[in-house]
Amino acid sequence: MTYSILARDPETGSIGAAAATGALCVGGWVIRGDLRAGMSASQGAKPNTLWGEDVLSQMAAGSTASSAVNAVTSVDSGAAYRQLAALDLHGNGAVHTGSENGLAHGSLVENNVVVCGNLLSDTKVLDAMMLAFKNSQLGFEERLLAALFAAERSGGDYRGLMSAALLIYKPDSPPTTLRIDYHDSPLLALRTLYEKHCDPDYQAWRATLPTLEQPER
Repeated sequence: MTYSILARDPETGSIGAAAATGALCVGGWVIRGDLRAGMSASQGAKPNTLWGEDVLSQMAAGSTASSAVNAVTSVDSGAAYRQLAALDLHGNGAVHTGSENGLAHGSLVENNVVVCGNLLSDTKVLDAMMLAFKNSQLGFEERLLAALFAAERSGGDYRGLMSAALLIYKPDSPPTTLRIDYHDSPLLALRTLYEKHCDPDYQAWRATLPTLEQPER
C-alpha cells in the first residue's frame, strides 16, 4: 500500500525516511527511527505494525540490518503479505518483500539508502525514487521529498495518494516528524508543511531543545 525511502547522511550522521500511500496515516503506520539503531519501514498489503519497532530493537542490540530483518520476518506466518525495510547506522540496508503485495512490488538497496514499495503502478517507481535521491543537489530532507515526488511522477501507488510523511533524526537537533494523514494532494501539503517547519523563528526555538548530543539543554 506504500512506497518509502530510508536514508543516512554519512557527513552529518543524520538518518531519515519519507513515505506516501493510497491509504490514511502513513506516518503513523509505516516509518520509524532511532539514532541508536537506524530507520525502518513496515508496510504491505497487510502490514504488521510491530515489525518496525522490533527491527529497530534488533539493530540497537547490535544486529545488522539483514540479520534484524530476517529475525523479525521469519517468525511471522503472514510475512507473504508484508514488506519490511531497515537501514542501520553504518548505512547497510535490507528488505523483506512478501509475494502477496500486488503485481508490482520490490526494493532497491544501495549504500546509505533503501527504497521499497508495494501495490505500485510499476516497479519503475523504485528506480525513479533512487535516482531522484542520489542525483539531487539539495539538502538531506529535500532529497527525501524529491524521491517521493519522483515516485508520484512515475506512477506511484496505483490507487493514488491519501497521506505522506517525513521523519528525520539528527544528533544535534530534535526529531522532525511531519505528517499529512489525509489530503487530496498529500505530497504538496507535505512540502508546504516542510517549508513552514523551516521558518527561522521556529528553527530558533527548536535550537533550544534537548538533543542526543546535548541532552541537558
